[in-house]
Amino acid sequence: MSRIGKLPVVIPDKVKVEINGTNIKVKGPLGELEKTFPPVVEIVQEGNEIKVKMKSQSKFARSMFGTARAVINNMVVGVSKGFTKQLQIEGVGYKADVSGNVLNLSLGYSHPINYNIPENVTIKVERNIITVSSFDKELVGSVAAKIRSFRKPEPYKGKGVKYVDEKIIRKAGKTAK
Repeated sequence: MSRIGKLPVVIPDKVKVEINGTNIKVKGPLGELEKTFPPVVEIVQEGNEIKVKMKSQSKFARSMFGTARAVINNMVVGVSKGFTKQLQIEGVGYKADVSGNVLNLSLGYSHPINYNIPENVTIKVERNIITVSSFDKELVGSVAAKIRSFRKPEPYKGKGVKYVDEKIIRKAGKTAK
């Protein structure tokens, strides 16, 4: 049994939760999220806490027990505080800027990369740091991964787009005789 799944999710004052069977809708000051879970888990609201219970002891039910609790917690935290990820651009001539709803990247290719920013996501650029923020944790992660995929950091000079807290293991280049 999951240790994380046993913990209740505490609902802050500004957040409203609606539960219809395995469908849960969370509203808060930053936005609204909705998710449907498999019928092997039961979601119950008791006062200002949400508890997740297993309906059976199958392998799938055990795996969804902790996952459902973690996703519900991320929904509650997202609509109350939000999530951010920061990316760093390294390289001579590499730059980024936001114009309207488009992120313009110049990453050493023969053409600029124009990425349309999804709805409910805000992107800010300061010098060589790109900050992606939203109330949906899954959306923040996928947008940051997509931006990183345009030019992954290479191991020789470390050029490319990387997460701020990411460590790039450097390789030794050619040695001269």
